Amino acid sequence: MLFGLDGVELGLIIVFVCLFSAILSGFPVAFAIGGAGVISFAIIAALDSAGLLIHQAIDTTSEAYRALVADGIRSETISIFRYPDLPRVGESVFPLGWETALDRNVSFITNRINERVLAGPSIETLLAVLMFVLMGIVLERSRIANDLLTTMARVFGPLPGGLAVSIVVVGAFLAASTGIVGATVVTMGLLALPTMLRANYSPELATGVIAASGTLGQIIPPSIVIVLLGTLAGDLYSASQETRAQLAGCSDALTYLGEPAVVSVGTLFQAALLPGILLAGLYAAYAFGFALFNPSKAPPVALEDGAGGEVVTRGEALTWYLFVPVAIIAGVLLAGQVNIVGNQSLAVDSFSEAGDTASLRTNVSAECQASMIELHGQSAWDAAVAEQAEIEAQGGVESAERLSPEEIAEARARKAATAAPIGTGIATFAVLFALALAIGRGVAPMAEPLPLIGGAIGVLALLAVDILFITPFTSPAATVLWMALPSALALWGVRHAAARMGRNELIRVVFPPLVLIIAVLGSILGGITNPTPAAALGAAGAIMLAAYRKLREEGRSPWIVTWSTFALIAMLLIGINFDLRVNISGVGAVTWIAFLAAYGAFLFALFGLVYCCWVLLRARVLTPAVRETAKVTSMVFTILVASQLLNLVVISFGGEHYIQQFLQSFDNEFKVFLIVMLVLFVLGFVLDFLEIIYIVVPIVGPVIYGGSFDPSWVTIMIAVNLQTSFLTPPFGFALFYLRGVAPASVTTGHIYRGVAPFVVIQVVGLAILWFFPGIVTIVPDLLN
Repeated sequence: MLFGLDGVELGLIIVFVCLFSAILSGFPVAFAIGGAGVISFAIIAALDSAGLLIHQAIDTTSEAYRALVADGIRSETISIFRYPDLPRVGESVFPLGWETALDRNVSFITNRINERVLAGPSIETLLAVLMFVLMGIVLERSRIANDLLTTMARVFGPLPGGLAVSIVVVGAFLAASTGIVGATVVTMGLLALPTMLRANYSPELATGVIAASGTLGQIIPPSIVIVLLGTLAGDLYSASQETRAQLAGCSDALTYLGEPAVVSVGTLFQAALLPGILLAGLYAAYAFGFALFNPSKAPPVALEDGAGGEVVTRGEALTWYLFVPVAIIAGVLLAGQVNIVGNQSLAVDSFSEAGDTASLRTNVSAECQASMIELHGQSAWDAAVAEQAEIEAQGGVESAERLSPEEIAEARARKAATAAPIGTGIATFAVLFALALAIGRGVAPMAEPLPLIGGAIGVLALLAVDILFITPFTSPAATVLWMALPSALALWGVRHAAARMGRNELIRVVFPPLVLIIAVLGSILGGITNPTPAAALGAAGAIMLAAYRKLREEGRSPWIVTWSTFALIAMLLIGINFDLRVNISGVGAVTWIAFLAAYGAFLFALFGLVYCCWVLLRARVLTPAVRETAKVTSMVFTILVASQLLNLVVISFGGEHYIQQFLQSFDNEFKVFLIVMLVLFVLGFVLDFLEIIYIVVPIVGPVIYGGSFDPSWVTIMIAVNLQTSFLTPPFGFALFYLRGVAPASVTTGHIYRGVAPFVVIQVVGLAILWFFPGIVTIVPDLLN
């Protein structure tokens, strides 16, 4: 053995040395990774041909090995790390020769590019990366960060450390709007850092809070990191649990786990919500605490008030901004619990439901049974056995069968009898209208109350009409006619409320991006759609929002943008409430009218989007945004391809299997995961998150996703850990971004010292998530 190292160990060292050298050489990372794979394979092949790389493998023909297998130990679990005393035999790291390994690598890389980049199941999810990047860049160029920073500084500035807290708030807001770390750090560095320095803020606190807040885009949805991790996590978790089930003696993961082994990007977005808020809260708490103990380094700053509108007392603000909205939302939630608000649909499946099966499959082998009892507990197994016995006593599981017209009518009658008096859709609109009226009242408490009173009467009439005159059997056309008058009255009040809110700078600045965030994240977190259509909606919304702002800056009317938004809303409402299938027999006039109205709204919304693109193109905003989007997306996909090549090189000489065997040699899966997290933390010093996701995670993924941990928790822990790759000195990318835009008076030492406490906060956040995993899993459990 060369230098006393195993041949596989030496091969891994060669790969990582080549990788680090290529990255530090300054050559573009996307091509440096692929080059490192080619060079390292050539070096390993040359050393192997010279007989210098010898792998000490277990001698499977020895008596000791056969004795272990005879004792019932699976061959897959036998390794040199668990049983170091087993006889070994020296063999080449390329048992069939490097030529065969090269041929396999070429074949595998072609298949992997086809599966993961061109036509695989994950390509649709990866398209969300492109849309989210475009959304973020367009919003960044529409100067949304400038307005948010100015407004939040006026709100929080008078507090100790208020400017630093406002940076955290804006960083979280931009993370939820864009998800792009570099753009956020550069923007806030240009806009906020000079202001904080002029206000006598400590350079360390100023630079630290800007760099840390900019990295929130790594974890707060919609996060590109989570999208990329999610495409890997789904495959890794599914394959790892299948392997785990087979090692446990069961046929598949569904039998062993009692549930499908799946995890989606949408679920990961849900899981990342509270950890992102937790980190933002920890950042803000540190900034506030620093200011309390060091008032001279983070003094209060009273900026010129630009909120506009009337002076609002504290009591009025609490009433209309807090108490009334909370009462409205709580009232509707309570009404939903007692079935006053709920679903009124009479949709009935043409087939009956299949009979319920037992909570666990009980027709399994003795080995699988023992494994399932160990996993789920004896009480869960006994309950499943009792359930299965009851099912068999009743004649077995009932299969689904087609219902007769009489049975369908009876099922609809049962649903109508238990339907809630107020439909969910009407209740949602009533809540939105009521919130707008309440905030409008709070903004201008001395203004004429009649329009708002009329709007409130319209909202109450909307609910009363739904209770008294709308039933589940009422046709969509009749529902529209019944709701027309109260809706018009409510919209009249909302229009006046919106005009009043528009005179308040805080609402005017925060409301448009907030609506976009709710539209994008709400559709994902609520399970309405998957991330790719939501990302497309976000990109289109960002373009329309930027065009609206540009037209207002030019003094031109943005009516096309406004009415295009209304057309989009109208199209969605018509599609929800009417059956728009016109290619079936027996289509009535109402369906045709609804279809034509929806189609007309679609065409106008499409025209509005094209018009917005023309506005931004003329203003020289769209072209650089598209160019930057293409550059970032190309880099991501090129790194994806290059990393597949590097992974195949590691696999070809047994490096991946060697690392996995080492990790599996620890019996405590907490210890294994801790080791992986420490390795990722260290690699974050020198590698970008893309390299870690595509190179390291596929190697260690089968081990950490093959245990009993919740896959969402594992993925979010990795994402929070990867956040340190942007933040940790000396190679943190956020630090480079900030260094590039910081004034000369701010030194690199200031930035490093300033970011150090936030790295500690990152570790504290990881510890909190480690000991309280419910923070990650509670939102997916509630929403699903």
